[in-house]
Amino acid sequence: MTRSREKKSLSATQRRKKEHLEICLDTEAVRHPYGTGFDRYFFRHNALPEVDIDEIDLSMSFLGKALKAPILISSMTGGFDLARKVNRNLAEAAQRLGVAMGVGSQRVALEEESVADSFRVRGLAPDILLLGNLGAVQLNYGYNVAQCRQAVEMIQADGLILHLNVLQEAVQPEGNRNFKGLREKIAEVCRQLPVPVVAKEVGSGISGEVALRLKQAGVKAIDVAGRGGTSWYQVEATRAAKKGQAADLTFAGWGIPTEEALIEVRAAVPDLEVVASGGIRNGLDIAKAIALGADLAAIGQPLLAPALESAQAVVEFLTGIIAEIKVAMLCVGAANLEALAKVPLVRRHY
Repeated sequence: MTRSREKKSLSATQRRKKEHLEICLDTEAVRHPYGTGFDRYFFRHNALPEVDIDEIDLSMSFLGKALKAPILISSMTGGFDLARKVNRNLAEAAQRLGVAMGVGSQRVALEEESVADSFRVRGLAPDILLLGNLGAVQLNYGYNVAQCRQAVEMIQADGLILHLNVLQEAVQPEGNRNFKGLREKIAEVCRQLPVPVVAKEVGSGISGEVALRLKQAGVKAIDVAGRGGTSWYQVEATRAAKKGQAADLTFAGWGIPTEEALIEVRAAVPDLEVVASGGIRNGLDIAKAIALGADLAAIGQPLLAPALESAQAVVEFLTGIIAEIKVAMLCVGAANLEALAKVPLVRRHY
């Protein structure tokens, strides 16, 4: 099948997902113009740590499932052939390393069952913490607990991410912009779904006040997904430019920096599990995130290129990240994640 014929065979949602993946491969085009805020913090070096790096323990649990390292492969894609390859390579790597994984929005597979296989990775990763994913706003557009349960069952997920993408929907030509009354609908999903619900932003951050409302709705974990990583506003602006439309960048700087969102959310909901994401690029970022209150960190866009190559390429990339976490922990004298969480960070004042 030629590229043009393949493109015509895709649904509108599939084409949008494919465009998103292609655009996200260009790091500079989609990276938020402002940073995460992590560069404002540094660890005090411990020259006598009394720790053996080979004995550092990165194991932990999240949503009741054991992980070998505090890493979640962030929700990215699904719904077409190339996405299937990406998800399978990510899942195989997650299984080999004992880390968690979320899939991209499964709405496309609920609309067209024939593409559900691009999300089904449980056979390759029987032991990992695997999270399904739907846009929370779809609960205002005909979706309910039944579709959420279907998304979970489709991939034998251990939990469901409901992502909040207000800015992206607001500027996306095909966007769903009615976010009224969502808290109660999220609460209904949390009450009836047999697996835990995770609330996640997609790059604009979650505030402490919103985190508290989400906790009251019944979510079990929050992924702050702050400003500083992939900007879905930039992604949509790039999509517009590729179609010959004007790329409006008015809101290019919008959002709560990942560092601020993390600190606010941890203070607001100390008893919930918290994921730091939005611009996490290396093991030092993850170490800082844990010291600032995260239980684990999620990495997305940097894994796309390795995932298009092979599962081994993903393993090698994440193995490097894990090694960096251990170096940071050695240099502050933390033998495990519990100790790392107690290490103070020094904030620079510019």
